[in-house]
Amino acid sequence: MKARMQKVFATCLLAAISLSCSHPEAKPAQAWNPKAAAAYLDYRAGWWVGWNGAARDHGTFCISCHTPLPYVLSRPALRVALGEQGSSVNERRLIDNVIKRVRLWKDVGPYYSDQGYGGGKTAESRGTESVVNALILASHDAQSGRLSDDTRAAFDNMWALQQTTGDNRGAWLWLQFDAEPWEANDSPYYGAALAAMAVGTAPENYGSRHEIQDNLTRLREYLNRQSAAQSTINRVFLLWASTKLPGILAPEQQKSIIHEVLTKQQADGGWRLASITWRWNGWSLPSLVDMWFREDGTPLEGKSDGVATGLVTLVLQGSGVARENSQLRHGLSWLESNQNAAEGFWPASSLNKKRSPTSDTGRFMSDAATAYAVLALTENQRTTGPSSSSIIADRHSVK
Repeated sequence: MKARMQKVFATCLLAAISLSCSHPEAKPAQAWNPKAAAAYLDYRAGWWVGWNGAARDHGTFCISCHTPLPYVLSRPALRVALGEQGSSVNERRLIDNVIKRVRLWKDVGPYYSDQGYGGGKTAESRGTESVVNALILASHDAQSGRLSDDTRAAFDNMWALQQTTGDNRGAWLWLQFDAEPWEANDSPYYGAALAAMAVGTAPENYGSRHEIQDNLTRLREYLNRQSAAQSTINRVFLLWASTKLPGILAPEQQKSIIHEVLTKQQADGGWRLASITWRWNGWSLPSLVDMWFREDGTPLEGKSDGVATGLVTLVLQGSGVARENSQLRHGLSWLESNQNAAEGFWPASSLNKKRSPTSDTGRFMSDAATAYAVLALTENQRTTGPSSSSIIADRHSVK
């Protein structure tokens, strides 16, 4: 809990910042290094696989929204950029782990149980995992164009847990640990957007199957019904989902989200996670505190970060924003200029707790930042060819 004095101090601090801080122009674009990014992501995925904190039942491990999930979504893009011939070792380990849990679905224990973490956690875990499993396997199958039996089973598990009544009908129960932006009270919406992405990504026209049309109707209705109440980051994921699964958003709705996102760009060309995660409720004390303090009371950084900038520039490209758009170019330039030269990652930090940026848990948000940055920059490379800051493969030393 944030202490009362910290809340009061936040208002004073914000006033001082607004008077004293200047906004520098974006640095000239420098070459980004896909080989360094791949080495960082592979290292982090390998660490996660062997981390005791991720270990679960039947010799499996859990999949988080900050490290393994974005890794699996982004690593194939680096494979193309680097001319690799096959999946990385850790991609295969992650995919095999998901397949194992799908096959053992009725026997394997949940990520978190009611007994160990309180009432509701078993159901929340099952709902969350069912969506994540389907997205990972659908994305993997999309590379070959063939829908596997394991992916069909993952979708069956997912649809069986979709809520059919109440305000959240069409969504899934989702893990809530008061941890923004992916395990908080508003995270079921994020989960529903991921489910839509999974359906839209799956090959062999899976989304047209007759037996899932009622499920898809509920999902589309939920995403539209609850969209106005969402944070910007949830609406960015909605926009991303709409580029994968037709019929979620009308063109004018897509334009509205794009406008909302562009208004939150910082002067340096990037975006800031706190600014797109917390809903702004006017010049109220809670809004000011959310923008500048973590849940543990420590101050947030005011600068742009890789999670917000990578995600936003990725989704803007996929949603039809012209490559010549100055704000999009400015955001991509920020990404090109802000990769860590020594280790290959992009910077980001938790909204919830102050952690050492060099610790394994302190790198969680940089894991997501690096994956989203890679997806954004390789998409730009794919559609426009090498930029004036051409990609280089092996200039930096990597951990």
